[in-house]
Amino acid sequence: MSGVTEPGPGDIGITSIRGPVGRLISLGEWCLGDGFGTWDHAFVYLGQSQIVEAEPGGARIAELTEYSDRAVLWLRCPDQYRTGVALAAAHLEGTPYSAADYFAIAAHRFHLPIPGLRDYVAASGHLICSALADRAAQLGGWQLFDDGRWSGYVVPADLAKLARQQA
Repeated sequence: MSGVTEPGPGDIGITSIRGPVGRLISLGEWCLGDGFGTWDHAFVYLGQSQIVEAEPGGARIAELTEYSDRAVLWLRCPDQYRTGVALAAAHLEGTPYSAADYFAIAAHRFHLPIPGLRDYVAASGHLICSALADRAAQLGGWQLFDDGRWSGYVVPADLAKLARQQA
């Protein structure tokens, strides 16, 4: 893990995913102009070595130790939001995942005029990993982005940029 090794509740971890899924996410982020990087997965730290992460089977609570063999870049939650963000993330457990969100984000970034695109990604019925982290932060009172982006339009590379700005 990079930086401070002990995360606090509400901190957002950004890491890599191995295998074909990780390569596809990295390729997608590269196509979106984010470069071909290491950061293709995000999760929220709950405390006591537990995280919440979005996966194809739905958001789940898992152990942080699942990522002990790879680097984790931490986006540190301000102290006043820690409890709220961690509780919000825990309540997102079970939220379905939609890989189609990556295509919707790409369509938006390429300015494709697709009716209903904004509403599709903003719908709370499905979240990719980075959108789950962003939604938990919002629900907990922590606004990660002030660039006018549509709700849910965030990829792991976006979170990694914020984390690097904190350092």
